[in-house]
Amino acid sequence: MSILALDAEALYREMLRGVQLICRAETRLVGITSGGAWLAERLQRDLKLPGQAGTISSAMHRDDFAQRGLSSGGQTLLPFDVNGADILVLDDVLYTGRTIRAVINELFDYGRPASVKLAVLVDRGGRELPVQADFAAARVALGENQSLALARSETGVFSFDVKGG
Repeated sequence: MSILALDAEALYREMLRGVQLICRAETRLVGITSGGAWLAERLQRDLKLPGQAGTISSAMHRDDFAQRGLSSGGQTLLPFDVNGADILVLDDVLYTGRTIRAVINELFDYGRPASVKLAVLVDRGGRELPVQADFAAARVALGENQSLALARSETGVFSFDVKGG
């Protein structure tokens, strides 16, 4: 899929269909700050799930913390008991797998879930760790010097922010 053809709203609708297939009634949604948290919030509402979606930060467990420091993306907020929960982690873009590794470490700081699955809007390949999404709305190839991130307008409409070239 061409980067120019990426329609974030169309991919969100595809993600909604995919998440419906892998979610059970007791599944808890947890979005990675910030793009994943936006997805979790909207999916929670569109799927009419009870309660509130969780938000999780990778900042404290990143292997590049010394270079990056604390991001301003947000903090972890899990409004449910993690122990024994079936959790679906949501993110906008899966790339190296390092953010997912850090998020899983953060999640286990809060308890021991029964299962953890991963759904992403875009899988861009380039894995450095053995991490695979259970669902990806799209797979795209980008150059190493390019980045892709979900953006959200004031009205809640999703788009992509592409940098590099």
